[in-house]
Amino acid sequence: MREKTRAIVGTGILTAIVVVLQALAIGIKFGPFSVTFVLIPIVVGAALYGYKSGAWLGFVFGAVVLCTDAAAFMAINAAGTVITVLLKGILAGLGAGLVYKLLENKNRTAAVIAAAVVCPVINTGVFLLGCVVFFLDTITEWAQGAGFASVGAYLIFGMVGLNFLVEMVSNILLSSVIVKILNIVKKPKKPAVAA
Repeated sequence: MREKTRAIVGTGILTAIVVVLQALAIGIKFGPFSVTFVLIPIVVGAALYGYKSGAWLGFVFGAVVLCTDAAAFMAINAAGTVITVLLKGILAGLGAGLVYKLLENKNRTAAVIAAAVVCPVINTGVFLLGCVVFFLDTITEWAQGAGFASVGAYLIFGMVGLNFLVEMVSNILLSSVIVKILNIVKKPKKPAVAA
């Protein structure tokens, strides 16, 4: 019961951090989209409390994006925007949690680094897939307007390139901090001493 309470409280705190970080991210732009540091608490939550917590935090991230930073896509295809934005967040948190769990017992540092890499890869990958599935005509127009020879080049270099790199590097650099947090929270239990 104590672990469950800790997970609920910890996930609640991380939920608030996700909301605040994503709301602040609106002002941090490299290219046309905001750079987000929200993936960091998603990785922390997924590592500390499991893949369900990671998926929840990813959902919250997506919900805040829909409310603050998705207007351009909502005007084109609301259903496609909702599906893409929520799915990318949920799957990023879920993937980070599953990868962490898979590697945790072998090497906690490697597990955190892998989760920190997987999270932005899934987030960006699902975004790109959503762009192709739901917004290809619009993306094609934007690519031509920006002078790109192909839609693929525009998606990679015009829309997500720098943002993705900043998110990936910040996740990897902060992995050591995440490991320290995990080592504090997940200390091995000392065996009880017989009286």
